[in-house]
Amino acid sequence: MALTQDGNPLFDKVLVANRGEIACRVIRACRARGIRTVAVFSEADRRALHVRMADEAWCIGPPPSRESYLRGDRILDVARRSGAQAIHPGYGFLSENAGFRRQCEEAGVVFIGPPAKAMELMGEKTLARQTMIAAGVPVVPGTAQPLADLAELTRVAAEVGYPIMLKAAAGGGGKGMRIVADPQQLASAFEGARREARSSFGDDAVYVEKAIVGPRHIEVQLLADRHGNVVWVGDRECSVQRRHQKVIEESPAPNLSEETRRQMGEMAVQAARAVGYEGAGTVECLVDQSESFYFLEMNTRLQVEHCATEEAFGVDLVDAQLQVAAGLPLPFDQASLVARRHAIELRVYAEDPYQNDMPSPGVLTAYRPPRGPGVRVDDGVEDGSEVSSLYDPMVAKLIVSAGTRDAAIARGLAALREYAIEGIHTNLPLLHHVLESAPFRAGRYTTGLLAELPRVTPPVADEATEDLARVLAALAVDARAPRQVEGGVAGGGQWTPWALDGLRRQLGGGL
Repeated sequence: MALTQDGNPLFDKVLVANRGEIACRVIRACRARGIRTVAVFSEADRRALHVRMADEAWCIGPPPSRESYLRGDRILDVARRSGAQAIHPGYGFLSENAGFRRQCEEAGVVFIGPPAKAMELMGEKTLARQTMIAAGVPVVPGTAQPLADLAELTRVAAEVGYPIMLKAAAGGGGKGMRIVADPQQLASAFEGARREARSSFGDDAVYVEKAIVGPRHIEVQLLADRHGNVVWVGDRECSVQRRHQKVIEESPAPNLSEETRRQMGEMAVQAARAVGYEGAGTVECLVDQSESFYFLEMNTRLQVEHCATEEAFGVDLVDAQLQVAAGLPLPFDQASLVARRHAIELRVYAEDPYQNDMPSPGVLTAYRPPRGPGVRVDDGVEDGSEVSSLYDPMVAKLIVSAGTRDAAIARGLAALREYAIEGIHTNLPLLHHVLESAPFRAGRYTTGLLAELPRVTPPVADEATEDLARVLAALAVDARAPRQVEGGVAGGGQWTPWALDGLRRQLGGGL
């Protein structure tokens, strides 16, 4: 049995009910504890990296997630047949499914996450608002119940004042969300929000909040155990968003007073205690220009951007999850949680920033992530991996950290220039564009940053540049060709891929 440093028992075997970079992340955390891992995969992921990393792997169905990664019955059957004692759901898929959590309990398998009741209280947005209001947590003015009809919406909108925000009660991620600036837009926005909510979540219930003008999106990382200990592990700035989806996060949030930071942390702990929380979770807040903050929602799982907190605070959140799920107390207390570095996480997506961020699935013909001090890459791909249109388009997460924010930004720009991905389009140029922008460098930006910045544009190719591109293409063939060396044959000619990358940067810029 795997043990902690204090000799306390952990699990012998954990099933990772996810795919891609988060599955690899959890497998590595388990491996560091001597815990054996079980991967599950759809038929599309048979050759995926997480499948090869785990100690054993089981196919759970066809490529569509509803027939594989969302099939709790098949995952539990694998847990039973493989002897896994616990299931780590990662994020997405079944990670916030209270029904699956209860099925795990009935099957005698530990679910590495919060109790089902906490998921239910925080998973339905209007119920979460009601719970937080009862707990004395500040929420954005609006309704605590789903809207009955357009007449009620009209009345509430007049009371809270325009602009308002319509939101799906059953979900998040920007689905079913509409900003309404005046009464003339109400009817169409109401129907559009309900239609999208029904399509995305099978529930057309929506509610209304006052739209905070020029807000920041700041979240607080939480950890709680079953012994009554709750701590907040700093905050993260998540305001660089596109269509309500996060692109860049940093920890700690810049240009936030220490008093506001402390108050937000204490509020998040209060929220966690109000729902009997256990494990890792995140309280998301809107912060206005005067630093007044409001509860937005609680994510009852590990966040995609947890890596920024880990690098800033020097903690391992997945390892803490494992310990809490095994019934152990938190491995640290509030006083020990101090930010020692500044960390920035950049999400690398298979999207074309020159074509309105259109998805760009395909095979990675070359994949070379950056390396070096203060550079971390969480990914689940390698040369030859396929980025499928069936799943999330995120290829990897690049996390950089340094002693100061300015140094972290400089390190991020250097790492982005080193990152080499071929075969698909990625948003690497967009990430570079944001890090170089004046508002980001100043640390004074809001959720409107990407909309306010000029669009990233492709480099203009003149005739000489096109000639150079043809030369480089020919040299690339030479780089892949085998060459004779003493004792056998080695891959690559005189011009290695690394040399070509350097030549591109010196002569061709974005080639």
